[in-house]
Amino acid sequence: MSGPAVVRFSRDMGITHSEFFRILPTAMATLPYTVQGYDVIINDDTRRLVISLSPESRRRLGALSLPTTQVHFTFSGYYPQDVDRFLARFDRAFQRGGG
Repeated sequence: MSGPAVVRFSRDMGITHSEFFRILPTAMATLPYTVQGYDVIINDDTRRLVISLSPESRRRLGALSLPTTQVHFTFSGYYPQDVDRFLARFDRAFQRGGG
């Protein structure tokens, strides 16, 4: 098993900042967090997670225009399985139903 490390990556999410911050409490569950501008910060004992949002932009598909935001994650002091567990909950919270 690997030890705690710093893990950084980004995702392109089809979401506005307003939608992101509306859904965020569900994604965080019981984790205490603070919001500083467009950064979400979680300090949990010796671990720290910073989620940073890029400026909103639009993706055009023909006549369709969709919101998009780059979401940057920096996990410090997390074991790989903890990162996976957090992302599973995060993804479930932000999952959208299709039809």
